[in-house]
Order: sequence, then structure tokens, then C-alpha cells
Amino acid sequence: MKRETIAIHAGYDGDPATKAVAVPIYQTIAFEFDSAEHGAALFNLEVAGNIYTRIGNPTNTVLEKRVAALEGGVDALSVSSGMAAIHYSLVNIAEMGHNIVSLPQLYGATYTLLAHILPKQGITGRFAKTEHPEDVEELIDENTRAVFCETIGNPAGNVPDLEGLARVAHKHGVPLIVDNTIATPILLRPIEYGADVVVHSMTKFMGGHGTTLGGMIVDSGKFPWRDYPEKFYMLNRPEIAYHGVVYVEHYGDAAYVARCRTVSQRNTGSTLSPFNGFLLLQGIETLVLRIERHIANARKVAEFLRDHPAVEWVNYAGFPDSPLYEMAQRYMGSSRCSLLTFGVKGGFEAGTKCFNSLRLFKRMVNLGDAKSLACHPASTTHRQLTPEEQKKVGVTPEMIRLSVGIEHIDDILEDLAQALEKAAA
Repeated sequence: MKRETIAIHAGYDGDPATKAVAVPIYQTIAFEFDSAEHGAALFNLEVAGNIYTRIGNPTNTVLEKRVAALEGGVDALSVSSGMAAIHYSLVNIAEMGHNIVSLPQLYGATYTLLAHILPKQGITGRFAKTEHPEDVEELIDENTRAVFCETIGNPAGNVPDLEGLARVAHKHGVPLIVDNTIATPILLRPIEYGADVVVHSMTKFMGGHGTTLGGMIVDSGKFPWRDYPEKFYMLNRPEIAYHGVVYVEHYGDAAYVARCRTVSQRNTGSTLSPFNGFLLLQGIETLVLRIERHIANARKVAEFLRDHPAVEWVNYAGFPDSPLYEMAQRYMGSSRCSLLTFGVKGGFEAGTKCFNSLRLFKRMVNLGDAKSLACHPASTTHRQLTPEEQKKVGVTPEMIRLSVGIEHIDDILEDLAQALEKAAA
């Protein structure tokens, strides 16, 4: 099936009990066992079935299958937020004394996780000087357990060389873990370019309406965990935290995501509500159509801003003279995401004045909503970073980040025009 069809049908053939066409919301904590023997068989992984919603729920299972199909993975795990997905994806294979090598252009909370939170647990985050694979390779050593990047940097808008990063990671026997939140599998499928694990904040474009938190971890099933029994011993030896299962033997290609579910999620509890799973499924059904409108509107916004006298610069990968253009063209063809940044002439003061003057654009830190959203990263999402750290991840004082929505383009441009006029005045 094509992606448009997968988004509507994958993972669900109807409810055998009720013949419901829409995915039912299984709003229950636990599931009944037929007998003591049946319960034992479930816990011993001898039969498939549901036990407790913290580690699996039929509504969320449909969502997991649908996103895995969209990304081209073997299986997926839904969690309560995008940050939970990133956290689990890393601690699933990294422990005290290990390190994660990352590109410098990251969402603020992801940067904080790698720079400040995980190091307190003995896992070091290492940030390459640039996004180039050779600079990433310089930081990889025998204790590296993954290379991490975003397919489209937030808010930098950069598109890294995924094939180059995958080549470097695999050369050193570690997986490439990729955050595909902004691109979504409609614009880019990282697994096709060598990524081993894909994470999402489902809160953004996938849900699409600014109502529902959620995260997802997709396992490509392609990384050869068996080839590195000492480096990834947690997948190759009996797991004391889950009935002594050896994940690569019991779960095969889906070993990685199975351990995320049965160790990280089961024991730390970042579980997606079934009701949230249902809402996210509704959003995914219209994902392709929304992305098309997002893209069309963003192009017109970028052109408007580029020609406006109050705008100092526009960071948009769709312009041929942009340093972002080559990689975006290589991995997304003629499509571009609807996230872009621009700088208002006059620095921090002018940037905040323009931001404060917006009327249609909602001033908030979310993105990927049907509504047009604006954010001033230096005073919000990246405020906890020092000026030097902000510069390193691509944030400047005058920068405004736009997530262009699906409203009528005339109304979007009119709002930007009046806000820029006030900033210039």
C-alpha cells in the first residue's frame, strides 16, 4: 500500500467482536486470564496476548503497527511523549560508562537530556562540531553506543547526510537513531537511508491538532545486534529484569523494541493512554493531506519574508541558494517541511516585538499543528541554554520559528505583515 492508504488502514482489519470500523478505545487497565495456566503462559512469553495496559493495549497496538508500516519498520512502541521516546531509545542500549554521539542541532529538551540529565546517570552526550559525518566519527570510541540526529533539525531546519551518518555509525558497530518528528514518514523515511531506530513526538504533525501528547519508537529490524554480543549484551544475554529472556533469540528482528517495552516501559511506566492512542490515529488518517497544505503555505510564507524589508534573513531549505538546499533536495526531493525560521532586523528587541504583535499565529512552543504557530526560541525552548550553547544549536536572539498551518494563505501573510510593520516601527 502507498503511504496515503497505510495512514488510514494499516494495523486494523476490524473488531471481530463488534465489527466496528473505527478502532475501539480499550480504556482498561488490565486484561483477564482464562486460567492460572493462561496467565503463566503469557508471562512466560509462550503465547501472545494482553496483560496490563502499561506494557500493551489493543488500541495502542493498532497505532504502533500503523506508524511502523509508515516508517517501514518491523515493530514500534508507543509511549506518553516524544521525550520519553528519545530517553527510552537511548537507555535501552546505553549504561554507565557509555556515550552517545549527537549532531549539535537539536531540540532544546533533547540537548538538555544529552548534556545534563544522562551524564548524571553515567551516560555522556558528545556533540559533534558540525553535522558532517567525519566530525561525528571523530567522537566515536569503544564506549559509544549510538549516533543520534534529527532528520530536520529543530529549530535549525538542517537536513543531515543520513546515509553518511549511517555509514559512519555502522563502520564502528553502533546504530543510527533518528528523530523524524518534523519530516514525518510522509516527507522522509530514514530507514531507507540506513537509520536503525526512528523516534517521533506524535504530539506534533502526526497528531496534528495540538490536543494529544504521545511518542513512538520504531525498530527497523535491520541492525545486527547478534554481531556485537559484548557491546550489546543486554540484547544477547538473559534479561534478569524480564524472566531471563534473550531478546535476539525470542524476538528476532524486533529484539530492540521488545526490550524497550518490557524493561524500560514496564518498569518506569511512560505509557500512552488508549484515549490518546485513538486521537493520534484520527490525526494520522489526514496526515498526508495536511502535509500537502502545510508545504504549500510555508513556501509562500518563505517567499514573502525573503522580500520583506524588515526581515534580515530567512532560513528555508526550499531556496536554491540556501546552504540547506542540497541535502533537503537529496532526501526529500521537491518537498519541504513547514518549519522555518527568520530573523527580524533589530535583534532581540525587534524579534520579541514582532513575536508579541502576532494575532493569527499562536505564540506557543508546539509545532506541527493545523493552526499556524510561532515561537521565539531564545526566550522559550532554548532559554535554559547559555548564549554560546544557543549559537551552537542554531538559535540567535532575533530568530522567530514558524510552524506554518493550514489556514488560508492570505490571512497568514496579513498577520505576518502587520507584526513586522510594528516591529519595524
